[in-house]
Amino acid sequence: MSRKTAARPGGRGDRVWRALASPARRAVLEFLRTGPRTTGEVAAILPGSRFAAMKHLAVLVGAGLVAVERRGRERWNALRTAAMLREIRRWERRYAGGRRAATAASTSRGSAASPARRPARPRPPRG
Repeated sequence: MSRKTAARPGGRGDRVWRALASPARRAVLEFLRTGPRTTGEVAAILPGSRFAAMKHLAVLVGAGLVAVERRGRERWNALRTAAMLREIRRWERRYAGGRRAATAASTSRGSAASPARRPARPRPPRG
């Protein structure tokens, strides 16, 4: 598999996780929690250039995590949580749903399905 193929996101969910993978982008989302901010304000909290900040914002917009509104010469960036929450719910259904089914199956088989735990042995005092 080529590097280009491996880096290509498959769908919106992949884009959400890719966006959340970066500490810088998570910092932007945290910053936008308090309300919409201009691109200049976002750039001021990130290390690097304004261009780098704009690239991070573009990834967040592409994932549906940030909405941009132009007001005159300024671009205002606002947090959009719907895409993030939708993806988290999808993962919860996918993974916790299977776990719930496994837990229900083991519970229906009785306590023999899980071995009894031995009590922890007390440690001798140091001294």
